[in-house]
Amino acid sequence: MKTPYEILEVAEHASDNEIKQAYLQKVKLNPPDCDHEKFQQIYSAYETVKNKPSREKYALFNFPEADFDALLEQAFSTAQTSSISADHFDQLLRASIGDKTFLIGGSKKQAHE
Repeated sequence: MKTPYEILEVAEHASDNEIKQAYLQKVKLNPPDCDHEKFQQIYSAYETVKNKPSREKYALFNFPEADFDALLEQAFSTAQTSSISADHFDQLLRASIGDKTFLIGGSKKQAHE
């Protein structure tokens, strides 16, 4: 979903006058009698960020959408390094559920029966 700034094609730090000029240009290119839905989108964007109080309200109450696909891709592509000694690795390979000795945080702990 596009932000009001993207719809009006202005920077987030644009002045009231720059936003108004962008709005008028968009309305000129997309009059309400040609494409009413597009016009409503432009009008709504303008109303949302037309002046400083409106922009502050928008900034406070509208959160950017998270790109979960990108976040998952980053999480799975990050190399996870693990530092485990050869002795600890050997103990893990030989351990079974019935063992009384467990490896916790790199140190041996005795299981209580």
